[in-house]
Amino acid sequence: MNMRKKELALLVIERLEKEYPYSDCTLDYDDAWKLLVSVRLAAQCTDARVNEIVPHLYEKFPTIDSLANADVNEVEAIVRPCGLGKSKAKDIVACMKMLRDTYDSKVPDTMEELLALPGVGRKSANLILGDVFGKPAIVTDTHAIRLSNRIGLVDNEKDPTKVEMALRKIVPPESGNDLCHRLVDHGRAVCTARTAPYCDRCCLEDICKKRI
Repeated sequence: MNMRKKELALLVIERLEKEYPYSDCTLDYDDAWKLLVSVRLAAQCTDARVNEIVPHLYEKFPTIDSLANADVNEVEAIVRPCGLGKSKAKDIVACMKMLRDTYDSKVPDTMEELLALPGVGRKSANLILGDVFGKPAIVTDTHAIRLSNRIGLVDNEKDPTKVEMALRKIVPPESGNDLCHRLVDHGRAVCTARTAPYCDRCCLEDICKKRI
């Protein structure tokens, strides 16, 4: 079955929405700046581990200002279980300082401004734009990249920015953020990486490039 990529994307969006109607960000947060902290900690670390660690961080540093004034070594001691503790702590403190000093302690809502924050890349910026501000966003994490290639939405492309741009051409702007959350859920539950994918119970089995 040959299908144009835009048509394939619409079908994937429709089926995953039925399969995972309540997909959402798996990082816990109740404020935009806390999501910024969590996405930095989530680099090479599971969301579940991050969710375990951040309450301890906010118990000691409950505000942007307190984190901006924090000793990097104290922050590192708390976030060390997330890996890369020194660089993550340094970025978090620097990011909070910039939020306080440049943006009046408010998280900016443009890609350009978000990318200027220490430790924030396109994946993190897209997550903030989509989840916090409801703007069009494509979050190309490892699940989105792997599944987009496997399904056939992109062709042999592993670079996150190139995958993002390719998906933006075929995914309706209002659907991108939710699609990426659902690709994460599908990648964890069915289209797994560490074991063979469970194609026999996949809602995309008949349209997946891997199977046709």
